[in-house]
Amino acid sequence: MATSTSPRKRAPAGSGAAAARKGSRSAAQDLSLILRERIAKGDLPPGSKLNEYDLSAEFGIPRTRVRDAFVELEQRGLIERTPNRGAMVARLGPEQVFRIYDIREVLEGLCVRLATQNTAPTEWRELYEYFSGPVSEAVKQGDFELYMDEVSAFRAKCIQAADNPELTRALDSINEKTQVIIRRIVILPGRAEAGVRQQCEILKAMCEGDADRAEAMRRHNIRDAKACLKQYLKYIL
Repeated sequence: MATSTSPRKRAPAGSGAAAARKGSRSAAQDLSLILRERIAKGDLPPGSKLNEYDLSAEFGIPRTRVRDAFVELEQRGLIERTPNRGAMVARLGPEQVFRIYDIREVLEGLCVRLATQNTAPTEWRELYEYFSGPVSEAVKQGDFELYMDEVSAFRAKCIQAADNPELTRALDSINEKTQVIIRRIVILPGRAEAGVRQQCEILKAMCEGDADRAEAMRRHNIRDAKACLKQYLKYIL
């Protein structure tokens, strides 16, 4: 079974920048990680320009290392580079977003299935009670940030419990591309309320050790989010 973890344990704020100062990886890898975090959080929204000189000065590294980081980000589909125009955070068109959601449905469902199979049902009880209680109440009061934080905590716990490095890499890549869109979907009419109900159903199945139903409910959750995105597309993309 996977190692037990606290359901709401998160990395400290600014962990990417801290890692850069520790020198545990190359300067380019550190910068790539920090920019990935900024893109995922929306601090660098789609269309934002990335300036080699500014980043070189901010992190005290040569421009060649900045270019190395740009290469990695471009390979991950997070930025676009154009000769004589520089680099900018990639924009996702509607069709690309919908294709990503189709992939998310399969991979997120698999992740929940593996997490359920690899852990004791009691491992998910605390998180289930938290979603059905405090998180549900917070959403009723319009506190969508708490909901998003706990969804992220659930996702991280599932990924750790699934214990599949290839799946982890695929999900992390998708998450970085879609996190800003996910946050925009949450504030749409009724979406957060539906999301909490669906999350509780997923966790209830996991508490019962029912991997089939947990996977089915997670896939339904992703499909429902995609349907909401289609309905309000012009307000999001």
